[in-house]
Amino acid sequence: MKILVTGTAGFIGHFVALKLLEMGHEVVGLDSINDYYDVGLKYGRLEEAGFTRAAVVPGQLIQSDKYASYRFVQGLLEDRELINQLFATEGFDAVCNLAAQAGVRYSLQNPHAYIDSNIIGFMNILEACRHHNVKNLSYASSSSVYGLNETMPFSTSHNVDHPVSLYAATKKSNELMAHTYAHLYGIQCTGLRFFTVYGPWGRPDMAPFLFTKAAFNGETIKVFNHGKMKRDFTYIDDIVEGVVRVIEKPCTANASWSGLTPDPSSSSAPYKIYNIGNSDTVELMDFIQAVEAAAGVEIAKEFMPIQPGDVVATYADVTDLTEDMGYRPSTPVTEGMRRTVAWYRDFYNV
Repeated sequence: MKILVTGTAGFIGHFVALKLLEMGHEVVGLDSINDYYDVGLKYGRLEEAGFTRAAVVPGQLIQSDKYASYRFVQGLLEDRELINQLFATEGFDAVCNLAAQAGVRYSLQNPHAYIDSNIIGFMNILEACRHHNVKNLSYASSSSVYGLNETMPFSTSHNVDHPVSLYAATKKSNELMAHTYAHLYGIQCTGLRFFTVYGPWGRPDMAPFLFTKAAFNGETIKVFNHGKMKRDFTYIDDIVEGVVRVIEKPCTANASWSGLTPDPSSSSAPYKIYNIGNSDTVELMDFIQAVEAAAGVEIAKEFMPIQPGDVVATYADVTDLTEDMGYRPSTPVTEGMRRTVAWYRDFYNV
């Protein structure tokens, strides 16, 4: 297939693109390369995929030096003209939309960035799929949509109408928008609720990276909610395995779906929501110990109250993804952090 993957200078998008290429697909990548976090890390990912920083020109498709079937364009999802032109000229078989303005805490500071990218940008993707007959759309949602839910593990059959951040609200909106286009236009829309992804090339605004950086720089980390947090930390390889399976097996309508007892995770339209995580919640302090063991350093800690927009725990029920796609995450946090710390040492030369 020829597949558009958005967010390919980002963490998950980078690895999804490389995996699809390995499987024999043709990939066109798109990313805004915004400065939400260190652009050097984003260009580093692109360079690993064969795109030199000097070659990147906004709005222009460039060819990878490493992969004959990989091209990239720098651009914004909210640039409707660019998105339409890309769809009109490329003839995609599938789209995997992983680009978004990420981060829970940043949504308190710059809310408009989330509306521009996550709402307007996603609308442009849906409209382009509609008008250019692309029926296979997968997209990133987030475990953040569970918000005030406390029933564990989080299930896609649960109601998710109580978000506690604008970021979560935009991701819930994406799911609603996707259902509308699945119902009206028959686009096969599969949403993936990601749970705390980590690994080499990971986002520097997330805890695994921050903890690793602190270990090598002698910094003090902030441990929120006084360490009484749980996260479904999921290693990047396990996430990618699930994403590519969804791309290769687009969802279908649920023939047994009933409007009298509606299942939120499926529909009479070709629409499906999956949790994608490790399904093995980890205590925050245990995760910090895994970082310390991998780095060989004890990290100084400052214990803090929980932050606005944060949730105490995340824990994924991935039964549907296992049954439908054979998804079985297998990387324990000790091994995942060993590989992450090894990458960090190499990339930052520490």
